[in-house]
Amino acid sequence: MQTPSAISLSVLFLLSLSAVVVHGHNITKILAKHPEFSTFNHYLTITHLANEINRRQTITVCAVDNAAMSDLISKGLSIQTIKNVLSLHVFADYFGSKKLHQVTKGSTSTATMYQATGEAPGTAGYVHITDVKGGKVRFTPEDNPSQTDTVYVKSVLEMPYNISVIQISAILQSPEAEAPTAAPDMNLTSLLQRDGCQKFYDLLTSSGAIGTFLSSADGGVTVFCPGDDAIDAFAPKYKNLTASEKISLLLYHGVPVYNSMGMLRSSNGLMNTLATEGAKKKFDFTVQNDGNDVTLKTKLTTATISGTVVDDEPIAIYTIDKVLMPREIFKGMKAEKEEAEEPAPAPKAAKKKKKAAAKKGETTEDDADAPGPDSSEDYGDDEAADQTASGGGRLVAASVVVVMAVGFSWLGFV
Repeated sequence: MQTPSAISLSVLFLLSLSAVVVHGHNITKILAKHPEFSTFNHYLTITHLANEINRRQTITVCAVDNAAMSDLISKGLSIQTIKNVLSLHVFADYFGSKKLHQVTKGSTSTATMYQATGEAPGTAGYVHITDVKGGKVRFTPEDNPSQTDTVYVKSVLEMPYNISVIQISAILQSPEAEAPTAAPDMNLTSLLQRDGCQKFYDLLTSSGAIGTFLSSADGGVTVFCPGDDAIDAFAPKYKNLTASEKISLLLYHGVPVYNSMGMLRSSNGLMNTLATEGAKKKFDFTVQNDGNDVTLKTKLTTATISGTVVDDEPIAIYTIDKVLMPREIFKGMKAEKEEAEEPAPAPKAAKKKKKAAAKKGETTEDDADAPGPDSSEDYGDDEAADQTASGGGRLVAASVVVVMAVGFSWLGFV
């Protein structure tokens, strides 16, 4: 018979395995169930705020109904300005109904997505939340303390401490957020000709690769642009490439989706490129981050993001300090670090005469070490790595099954 302590430990362990669940949210689908917020939902989509909200792990969205949105739209603001206003309605913290009515000392201040974008001057991107008498909760923009009529109406959805969607009675009016904002320059051609990307742009146009980048821009594109110095240093290698290799190399510096700097800093792993599409080879690289530093690793080079040209959905352009070299093109080369650290090979000793056994057809040591057919196209190590990566999941799953089996045996189920 199992002891109570053993049974308790088993139960706790098994429960901990089942408790690890990753919660995701989709603000568009959440609001689609409530027609009274259809206009608010529409503008979250066309300003691309919906995507930013969905990427956040902890968020509060203050929705307003269609009548309140009509008041905002009637002001004739640009889409960029409307985006700033609606950004003020997205808090970078979780506020469910209970928390709103129990704010510390009756009042608190919270940062909004408007503050996080860097567009808000000073503290204009903050909102004060006040629990007033009569069970009401009031919301007041930092730069408009006279607005006292916007209050909490109801909770629409709460997934504690992941996302809270609440309704407030009116649009938060912020002079700073409503100030005229010029639409950002989203012309990929002009963006690629500034901030150190001119020589990379020249290669794109002379090779014809620019067309693929331009056709991807509307749907979202991320460009990693080697700086002019990096292009100069790489010029001798580039000249030796065929026309098709030059195009593949340049497309290797583009990703067919938008990636904000925040997304790059919060994720690690393989990333497909524009060169991947329609190619038989992988043409991917690995994104790694260490704090604010983001590096891009191929089998041969490691480049660091050194600056931002533009980061505004659907286009992101970052400068990098080296040209990315895919092994699919430079398969005969070694990685930079290996090439620099590998010692010069020692002179080979003179070969001994083969033993008479070789005459009888036996395999000798020299025969065993002889090179096989040309393996320049062999990507066995990549495949092995892929199998190891995918097999890792199976190994973990198998381990969990074994441990669970042990747990059940403790409970007397086996």
